[in-house]
Amino acid sequence: MGMAEGHDPTQWSHNADWRPSEVDTERASAARMYDYYLGGSYNFEVDRTTAEAVLSVLPEARTFARHNRSFLRRAVHYGIGHGVRQFLDLGSGLPTAGNVHEIAHRAVPDARVVYVDNEPVAVAHSLDLLRDNPYATCIQEDITRPNSVLHHPETTRLLDFSQPIMVLMCAVLHFIPDERRPADVVRAYSDAMASGSYLALSHATATDYPDQLADVIAIYRQTQNTAHLRTRSEITTMLAPFEHLVFPGVVYTPQWRPEHWADVGDPAESLAFAALAYLP
Repeated sequence: MGMAEGHDPTQWSHNADWRPSEVDTERASAARMYDYYLGGSYNFEVDRTTAEAVLSVLPEARTFARHNRSFLRRAVHYGIGHGVRQFLDLGSGLPTAGNVHEIAHRAVPDARVVYVDNEPVAVAHSLDLLRDNPYATCIQEDITRPNSVLHHPETTRLLDFSQPIMVLMCAVLHFIPDERRPADVVRAYSDAMASGSYLALSHATATDYPDQLADVIAIYRQTQNTAHLRTRSEITTMLAPFEHLVFPGVVYTPQWRPEHWADVGDPAESLAFAALAYLP
């Protein structure tokens, strides 16, 4: 799903629904910066410059992105292995290699996937990529408006909420300020989920690098997406609607069921906690 080097951004997306006028190229986008951290090409000069400012303060930002992507992969594999056949990826970002439908369709070719993002470049590229895929789509919505997401015609076309589902909130809730009540957002989605469903969550924290991350938060204030980092305890509280956390609970992203312990490294460098919650 990644782009070849040298891809001309002026030729992005032939999708007829894409309107370049929607795209804010004056301020960096968290989705496009995350793509840059992962080595992708779906970004503008303002995104690259801002991302480099972050990396100059906190080089671990690339480690954060890489570990978060790996956690998403392991969570989807876990869901597939436990009978989940449909996925709702909230704040899905740009279609960098290893997205949910790629992972799921290797094992279950007709698994259903709905991506949700409010970033028009992310949505345009996702739709372009998925135009010939009957089992996956992307909608442009604000995830803090759960009713709009859950009742979107494309969501209801592909997903059956009477059956188990995995909702993914990977590296997205730290862009929701306290006044938007992120815990209530989680609860609204959990209320729509059937027994046997899962929530995969990862969330950035300032626990181990408070000074550097204070500088990073200041940089993000100049972007389209202000950042709001939280403690392990605060992140755990968000999972209150779920009765069970899959072992090992809320841990640093590389510590969540790693494929190889050598991949863990210094877990604090991941800058994020992760968990998979279960609705029995």
